[in-house]
Amino acid sequence: MTSNFFLDWAGLSVSLFNAILLWWLGLTVAFNAERKTWGMWLAAGGLLGGGLFFTGHTALLGHGSTFLATSLEIWWRTGTSAVVGLPFAWYLVILWYSGCWEIPASSLWRSQRAGFGLSLAMLAGLVALLFTASVPSIEELIHNRIGGGLWIGGIPVLLLLFPLYSLACTGLSLQALRHPVPSARMLGDQARRRARPWLTGASFVLLGVSLLVGAFLFWVIQASDRGELNFWQPHTLHLLGWVDLGIEGGIAVAVGLIGQAIAVYEVFTGKSLPRQGLIRLWKRTLVLAAGFSLAVCWSLVSRQSPVYILILSALILAVFLALLGWRQYVEREKLMEHIRPFVASQRMFDRLTGAQAGPPEGLQSIFPTVCEQVLGVQQAILVPLGSMAPLLGDPVVYPPGPVPPPVAAWAAGMAAQATRYAATGAAFGPGQAGEYSWWLPLWRAQALSGILVLGEKKEGGLFTQEEIEIAQSAGEQVLDMLASAELARRLVHLQRQQMAESQVYDRRLRRALHDEILPQVHQALLAVDALPGEDSHKAQALDTLSDLHRHISGLLRGLKTHSTLELHRIGLVAALHKVAEDELEGALAGVEWALEAQCAAAIQSLRPVEAEVLFYAAREAMRNAAAHARRQGGELPRLKVSLNGQAGVQIVIEDDGGGDLPPGSGGSGQGLSLHSTMLSIIGGTLRVESLAGGSTRVVLELPRDAQTSSS
Repeated sequence: MTSNFFLDWAGLSVSLFNAILLWWLGLTVAFNAERKTWGMWLAAGGLLGGGLFFTGHTALLGHGSTFLATSLEIWWRTGTSAVVGLPFAWYLVILWYSGCWEIPASSLWRSQRAGFGLSLAMLAGLVALLFTASVPSIEELIHNRIGGGLWIGGIPVLLLLFPLYSLACTGLSLQALRHPVPSARMLGDQARRRARPWLTGASFVLLGVSLLVGAFLFWVIQASDRGELNFWQPHTLHLLGWVDLGIEGGIAVAVGLIGQAIAVYEVFTGKSLPRQGLIRLWKRTLVLAAGFSLAVCWSLVSRQSPVYILILSALILAVFLALLGWRQYVEREKLMEHIRPFVASQRMFDRLTGAQAGPPEGLQSIFPTVCEQVLGVQQAILVPLGSMAPLLGDPVVYPPGPVPPPVAAWAAGMAAQATRYAATGAAFGPGQAGEYSWWLPLWRAQALSGILVLGEKKEGGLFTQEEIEIAQSAGEQVLDMLASAELARRLVHLQRQQMAESQVYDRRLRRALHDEILPQVHQALLAVDALPGEDSHKAQALDTLSDLHRHISGLLRGLKTHSTLELHRIGLVAALHKVAEDELEGALAGVEWALEAQCAAAIQSLRPVEAEVLFYAAREAMRNAAAHARRQGGELPRLKVSLNGQAGVQIVIEDDGGGDLPPGSGGSGQGLSLHSTMLSIIGGTLRVESLAGGSTRVVLELPRDAQTSSS
């Protein structure tokens, strides 16, 4: 301690700050590394070694002059060893990070080979000098008894060699950063380019720290040689304190730059993309380390009671945890804002029935929300491929505008590489796609369904892992939503088209039977009856023609149709009555109707398309019962039709025959399976139940909440 409160407080705070950050960074690299390589262990080990050194340095400063007198020699040797090894260790880490040994005999290694050998030789020489009499002990410095070892012109060789060694290691590190080997991992080159400024700044700061240490050692040796060095004089202690603070501060700046590169780009962990969680955690660690160091070291320097220091530490941790919880709550609220468009109603029914015009709701909310709020990109293109392409057609462009001409060529090239970059996509090469920088493959059931092309971010940053995952999920959901909407639209269109064609066909067939075939049969019947004589052949011909006449007349009665306009005019219940009375006349023994009191109001609240879907499904069930439900002895079946309006609209059609209602059968070609699909689109259900005795029940339900949500 220097007896200067602010100097002691600053020195102790910066030392503890460095210890916290170095421990955190070393453990973070070790825990989050994608591949456990020797370079990763070197980087993590160097950071943890620095944390261990500053832990001891903090303890040394905290104990004061009494501890200095007994243990300073150990820290003098440890500190000089760390200073000597630091430049070469940093050089090794940069060589590994730049991919020097990823490719045998790489161009980087060829250019660095001579410099590496020279740096290694200088390191060996410095280590040899360090553990000889070339570096005086603390006792020799205190008593001004130095003079052993190698000296040139009154200067130790170690101090002459150390600046050259530091400059060589730093210069070679900067050259490796500027000319790295192309990275084998995805986005490695882009991460290196973005991390280069941080690592370059750290290299220069570490060089400055090394030169400052060398200059300080030179001054100490020269002052001791002149007999002017006295460690216990106040001005010497103050000078030592300021130099120590300068070295600590330089290392703190270097640690901050290295930590920024690790947190923002994860340069030493091997991750393909950075993660927002690690970036936020790094910022919070900086705040916690700074606040905790300043507060605790102030209480130590001011010689507060240990119990107060403990209480202060507990309060700092409590406040930090409270702030952390508050920030997590705020971030959760933001996350919910981002997720809300994903879970919001797409109002599919309104678009299918024509109640809502314009493009799908998902296209209006999800895709722009992801592009603007989550990804923050300037432009994006969603390109459907595979089975999605025929359904969706043109790509979706953000912001709305014309589709760039080379999109088809991009998509073809990216589709060929989709499996390789299935997880996180890949970046475009320089000038490959204009203003677009990134592309993502989108999947559906293990098949490629589209490509999401992203432009540059508005703030120019790098996409994070979370952003890429959200973009991929959102793109797949938008494609799935649009395809589902298009399939449903085509299904509704096909249903209506087939209904119209069925009605036209029924009318044409009825006209042909009534106006052409039936008169001809009647004329043939009259002609045969007018033939002279009575024999068995004439009677047989008359019976055949009479049966044919009755059969055609029955077909004519069954071909009576009900148009949609008639359904809307007379209502659902009356339309079902006409089906039983006209179309199914002679095919049923009778129909029992059970209408509850609430049924009229519930049916009145139906929208036109809902009434259409319910009517055609009920008619299909009644037709199937008339065609397939036969009692023993060939007796015609009876039907019971119940309409309930308590919880919406429920139509139950039950026969007393011994047949069943095949889901795919039907008089007009529309099976119950198709009608079940139509009901599900509007929120209803259709189920077929087999009852005791061979009877069959068909239940059609449209709940009230389904009607409310679609209105």
